[in-house]
Amino acid sequence: MLHDARLVTGMDLKQYEQTKFAMAEILRAAQAVDTKDTGLQSSSRDLLARLADDRFNLMVVGRFNRGKSTLVNALLGAAHLPTGILPRTSVITTVRYGSRTQVVLNFAGSRLRQPVPLSRLPEYVTQQSNPGNVKGVECAEIELPAELLRRGLFFVDSPGLGSAIAANTQTTERFFPEADAFVLITSYESPLSEEEVRALRRIREAGKALFIAVNKQDTAGMEERSQVLEYVQIRLSEFSFPQEPKIFSISAREGLEGKLIHNADLEARSGIPQFEEELLRFLTEERAEAFVQNMRRRTEDFLALRRNLETKAEKRAAFESLLERMGEIQAECGQGAAEAQLQTATAPRLQLEFEQRSGCTICGEVLDAVFRFLSKHQYDLTIDREVQREHAARGGFCSLHTWQYENLSSPYGVCAAYPVLAHRIAADLLQAANGMARLDGDGEEVDGLLASPEICRVCQVRIDAEREAVKHAAAKVIQATGSAAGRLPACCLPHLAMTLRTLDRAQPAGLLLQAHSEFLERLAEDAQRYALRHDALRRHLTSEEERRAAQLLLLMLTGHRSLCAPWQVEWIAG
Repeated sequence: MLHDARLVTGMDLKQYEQTKFAMAEILRAAQAVDTKDTGLQSSSRDLLARLADDRFNLMVVGRFNRGKSTLVNALLGAAHLPTGILPRTSVITTVRYGSRTQVVLNFAGSRLRQPVPLSRLPEYVTQQSNPGNVKGVECAEIELPAELLRRGLFFVDSPGLGSAIAANTQTTERFFPEADAFVLITSYESPLSEEEVRALRRIREAGKALFIAVNKQDTAGMEERSQVLEYVQIRLSEFSFPQEPKIFSISAREGLEGKLIHNADLEARSGIPQFEEELLRFLTEERAEAFVQNMRRRTEDFLALRRNLETKAEKRAAFESLLERMGEIQAECGQGAAEAQLQTATAPRLQLEFEQRSGCTICGEVLDAVFRFLSKHQYDLTIDREVQREHAARGGFCSLHTWQYENLSSPYGVCAAYPVLAHRIAADLLQAANGMARLDGDGEEVDGLLASPEICRVCQVRIDAEREAVKHAAAKVIQATGSAAGRLPACCLPHLAMTLRTLDRAQPAGLLLQAHSEFLERLAEDAQRYALRHDALRRHLTSEEERRAAQLLLLMLTGHRSLCAPWQVEWIAG
């Protein structure tokens, strides 16, 4: 799929994101130079907003029945957009990043945004289900958890040009000013219709980048293909584009089918991989670099102006230091681009499988085991005198698990279960008091009254559950590495270390480490993106992953808070 491709030249998307985040850090530092300076705060926030709003509209245009929706589906590797021979309604359909697969409908003359399942999209964008757009849908936003879309790329699938519905062409042309680049899709059946030629004129006037896709090559022989491509090239030369558009011969249908059935030969024959590669090159080498260079100039001009306006030496020095850091960013970009040229494509990586509450699958199993034990034991403690006496003899639970017990129990349960322990400790304290000749005790008499982790029954349950969960995780890793569709268990760092010690094979351990490395990189980017949008007052743009990044980041680094004891459980288990 398009979002799985890896470039070997130019600025890659990760480097692009990190450059943006580095500039955001510099702007935050600039704000901190004088928090009471409203001009400084306003100007820096405007620059942060430009970084946070980064969005790229790639508009797909062409006559109806050219295969625009099929092409977008082929690029994304799944049949997300409805296709068919009948023209669609006059509704712009965008494909953007979202934490879950859904459609968000925007209605004309209303701020109402209605989420619906993707399966219901045809009800709102096809002429058959929404004739003449009687439902008043202005735009349908498809949200997909696709990696490339996560970094600001929007596919815009427009209604067909030249259909019997005049509003379709009008809607498409009205969106032209919002587009950052265009893909004009024509076909071998009737290349460059009158409507498509008119669209080319509009694109030429806009001065935006253009890609030409001649679709349905599977319906034409080699000689016909050559003739059609030559004809398209001649017609394009009439427009004198500043940068000559590249022409691609494709079969969107074969490209989509090849990806769906994992047929590499069919996919390669479709021409879609070459088209994807050029789109990615443009997005990273040209579009991304242009955006970064523009933001770098704006930020440097802002910092230089503030430095020159300052009369206090320490503030001038602060802005001078930030300008130096901007120079370091440029040097790092050059170094990153050189390193990117040495990269090669890698095989598909196995994904991590997460536990909903804790992230870490081992933490999840341990939490379940502790919950089951405490749920039953707190009831027994309430009604069974012998259980209460045994509990008192042990000194109850350790401090951590005493409060976990309290969360599950009730005031009545505590009052029924804990007096036996309290009476026992009271007697021990009195005995210690009677045996103390002077007030110089060192506290040893009290230290052992409450259960230590070595004695606490819940600690033992946790240790046993953890051992089993680590074994299960290691078995899953070995099983997953033998299957292309397998999923690796997600582990917090403490449990990752335990799982690696259990594995006795280098390859599964390496794949597990690689998967966690890639996920932490992604999680760090989500956190950085959330912080940037927060600073820029653009929190409404944050995705679900970005909003959860703070919690999940800590969960993956330290484990679930309910399992973070102030002692080394691993040492106890050993």
